[in-house]
Parts: sequence; C-alpha cells; structure tokens
Amino acid sequence: MKKTMKIEGMMCGHCEATVKKALEALAEVDEAVVSHEKGSAEVILNTEIADEVLKSTVEAKDYTVTEIA
Repeated sequence: MKKTMKIEGMMCGHCEATVKKALEALAEVDEAVVSHEKGSAEVILNTEIADEVLKSTVEAKDYTVTEIA
C-alpha cells in the first residue's frame, strides 16, 4: 500500500531527512521516499493508517501537508 503526500516547506536534504525519520518512526510505515525538490513523500505502508496521523506527524516538524493521495 502506498500514499503520496504533498509537503510544503522542505528546502534541503536535511529537511528530507527530518521528514523521512519522522514518518519511518511510525509502525505502519515501512519506507518513506522524500524529495524536497518535488515537495513530496511517497510512503510505503504495511497496514492502513489514517491520513490525519501522517499529516500530524509531518506538521509536528513544522512542514505543511497540502494533500495526501
């Protein structure tokens, strides 16, 4: 299962790493592929997770989630 997140506010590789680490700390997430250039994160899930959980995890790191598909 895969979800794509649109994220605003990431400027560099350090931002990518912060978002990746936060998402991969969730038990439901197997892998997060984050790109500050695309302003996105592809999240590979091992089970269902509420979009709100993904959103709040990223926004807790001071980035803005504009869309989850």
